[in-house]
Amino acid sequence: MTESFPSVPSPDRAPIEPTVLTKAPADAALALAAAEAADDRKGADIAILRVTEVSYLADYFVLVTGFSPAQVKAIARSIEAKLATEWQRSPKRVEGQQEGRWILQDFGDLIVHIFMPEEREFYNLEAFWGHGDVVPFHPSAPAVVASSASLGGDWR
Repeated sequence: MTESFPSVPSPDRAPIEPTVLTKAPADAALALAAAEAADDRKGADIAILRVTEVSYLADYFVLVTGFSPAQVKAIARSIEAKLATEWQRSPKRVEGQQEGRWILQDFGDLIVHIFMPEEREFYNLEAFWGHGDVVPFHPSAPAVVASSASLGGDWR
């Protein structure tokens, strides 16, 4: 005897409600981890945009400026390493790694854009996705190196 399953719900059964998974706190923490990794490599103008309500591409974008192709690549490596180590996440796709002028890392629910200043200004993703929410990110303060004279002593 072959059992068949109806393709349409029967009228005597209530429709099954989809399960809503709230990923927002984890996604936000993932975006913050990417921003911190960019900050570790002196990325500038780091912005986190929550685009969940306005884009099907991802839940969060992280935008970062680097000032040379070498720095852009270093920022990308730092983000990949931190998310692999702390979150067991690798990008599904990476674009622009060769040139190092605009690297895009697609982690699924997080997309990271690392730009040279000219590319960031030209594409202006903050304006394009401006109807998304800005997530506060406060980069670490630069370390202050004190001299022995400023500490009030001679340290010889």
